[in-house]
Amino acid sequence: MWREKDENGMSDFLRNPSALTEHIIRVLQERNSRERIFPRATIELQTTSAVLFLLGRHFRNNKDPAEPSIILNKRSPKVKQPGDLCFPGGGVAPRLDSYLSKLLTLPFFPLARWPYWSKWRDQGQRESRNLALLFAASIRESLEEMCLNPLGVKFLGPMPSQNLVMFPRVIYPMAGWITRQTRFLPNWEVEKIVRISLRDLLNPDYYARYRLDFGPLYTNGKNGTTQDFSCFVHKEQEENEILWGATYRMVMVFLELVFGFSPPDIESLPVVFGALDKNYLTGS
Repeated sequence: MWREKDENGMSDFLRNPSALTEHIIRVLQERNSRERIFPRATIELQTTSAVLFLLGRHFRNNKDPAEPSIILNKRSPKVKQPGDLCFPGGGVAPRLDSYLSKLLTLPFFPLARWPYWSKWRDQGQRESRNLALLFAASIRESLEEMCLNPLGVKFLGPMPSQNLVMFPRVIYPMAGWITRQTRFLPNWEVEKIVRISLRDLLNPDYYARYRLDFGPLYTNGKNGTTQDFSCFVHKEQEENEILWGATYRMVMVFLELVFGFSPPDIESLPVVFGALDKNYLTGS
């Protein structure tokens, strides 16, 4: 459990961003050395997306020091899955992202600064090309969605992929750390930026059972159906943000790999209620 590891000094990482990022880089590379990120020789671009698993420091207020946090977008009502928290990203634009992927490997650019890039490039041309292409897609989408400065990203490594449940899509998270940028300019796809500290994510008290009413999505407006999901409840001012679904699973994989943390069993969690409307799969 996290609290046992915390007593042994793991929380030092939360006070030392440099040590934390080096730890993340090493842990992800060790995992990727054991299991392949791309089990198939060729990725199916039509059903593939890349997201930037974005981390950085965040000041809760003027009194407390900055804390390592994940940085998420809240999807606007104009896109699919409105209101959900997600990492910036999207589908691959083959020509544009192929060109951008080459730029990212130049000296002083994020991939070239990653300590394991030369090893990936030397061991497998196809895998390194896939990695660069997906990282480029995540960077481009982050620039479009929130005006992220690509040169300010420190690449930490690729993470295990996630399959979406409601859509035929595979998501490849690319972990990145930003050091200086604190302000973002969301576009029409993003309602707002949400920052959640790693310290909160490592606190079992913030987890809940999300009892979700799917309403008319699969029942033609007749009888709604409900299903329970594990979730994290982020308290922001007077509003609660619910982290669930594929993004929640990505975060849990990250916390397990980096901190050895597992969330409480769903049966032991308090229930919070939610509902999806008819525009959830399409946007307004």
